[in-house]
Amino acid sequence: MRERVLRRLGQNVRALRLKRAWSQEQLAEASGSHTNYVGGIERGERNPTATKILAIASALNVEPADLFAGIKTKK
Repeated sequence: MRERVLRRLGQNVRALRLKRAWSQEQLAEASGSHTNYVGGIERGERNPTATKILAIASALNVEPADLFAGIKTKK
């Protein structure tokens, strides 16, 4: 389940970033992250903290829940 959740979270971050026509560098700067970290999140390789999720959501001007769209906890 962990891999599925992180992969979907990353897909959502990437989609929202591209919707704004931002580069990973722009999102990293706006969220106080490193570019490599943003790339890791988008690839589903990183498990961001709650505070980093809030920073990314704020930078993208979306609700934190939007980053978890399509992720189900029940089978």
